[in-house]
Amino acid sequence: MSIPMRHFMLPACMLWACFSLSAQSSLEPKYSNSNIYAGIEVGSKGVKMSVIEIGKNAKRNGAFNIVKDTSVNTDFISFTDLNFEATLKGFLGMYEKAAKEYKIPPKRIFTVISSGVKMQSEKDGKTEWVTRLVDQFRQATAEPNRQVEVVDVTKEARLSHLGIVPDSRRYNTFLIDIGSGNTKGGFFPFGNTEDFKLFQLNWGTKSTANATEKRLDGDASLINYYKNLQRVLSGAENSEIVYAVNSSGAYPLSDNIAVSGGIAWAVATLTHPELVDNPIVSVSFNEIKKFCEKIYNNPDAYSAAFLSNNVNRAEDKKAIREEAGRVHKVFDQRSLMAGAGLILKIMRQFESAFDTKHFYLVKNGQVGWVSAYVDSEVD
Repeated sequence: MSIPMRHFMLPACMLWACFSLSAQSSLEPKYSNSNIYAGIEVGSKGVKMSVIEIGKNAKRNGAFNIVKDTSVNTDFISFTDLNFEATLKGFLGMYEKAAKEYKIPPKRIFTVISSGVKMQSEKDGKTEWVTRLVDQFRQATAEPNRQVEVVDVTKEARLSHLGIVPDSRRYNTFLIDIGSGNTKGGFFPFGNTEDFKLFQLNWGTKSTANATEKRLDGDASLINYYKNLQRVLSGAENSEIVYAVNSSGAYPLSDNIAVSGGIAWAVATLTHPELVDNPIVSVSFNEIKKFCEKIYNNPDAYSAAFLSNNVNRAEDKKAIREEAGRVHKVFDQRSLMAGAGLILKIMRQFESAFDTKHFYLVKNGQVGWVSAYVDSEVD
């Protein structure tokens, strides 16, 4: 999912790498010594492109600038001719825009097929569709040797960690990326970036909501949805989440728990609207617990109008109203309940009166893999 974001700045003391987004149409560099890169990913539901500026000292001081972030929905994993053509058209269109309109050299345009596509194509016996897409893309761009990597889930999670988490927190941060259909992430347990411990759940925001809907038995009322959501989340916790966290070995090694994905952006935006310009928001277990309760009992408290009315400056009101409005266009009340409930169940495994963990919600995790790909060029 592509998440719209605004321009933001963070204090220099921020623990995490500092990203910013420019709404400008041209690609005027923000930093005096930087390069522009593009990352184009064919995912399960479509094609997305992130254009980012990376400063020379990005790994040390977080000199990143998200210039463009766009996507087109094509539902590639339905594996129909119509959606194949739409995906190829979107893939080529984004590449042409990056190369011709934005004047980004081909060596700075990275192209990948997501782990979700890889997993679904293997499950359905449709791997030849992926091969054909890559072959036709190379032929159309006249780049027969272009690398279009079909990444597996471990590499995708590893790249996200390398791209999202700064070096200073590399070995004590457990990254959890909550997607629509599943959750993946992990950490580096041995003090090097080669050995990565994968964390994976078969639960995501949409799959949790879908499992709840299937239990409603004709009663679509909110109270019945809430009751069955608690049953689904408890079942997921008891059958999978507890085991996955315990078997990962992350608890004693990770001081920081970072959650990324669309639901992380949504919850961060609604719980801390005053931090609309911050890409990383620190939260507590109790804050997420209260959000889960309030989004069910009093959802109007998180409406764009209500949140924006709590600030005085007209500029802040506009920013909060727009960003909260974007959240509610992507997530309705029930999907917010499902996604936030999943976050809470995962966080619960790290909550302890005897060991302080720091929880963070990452708003811009979708560009992580791009910056990881260019690591060698910004050292």
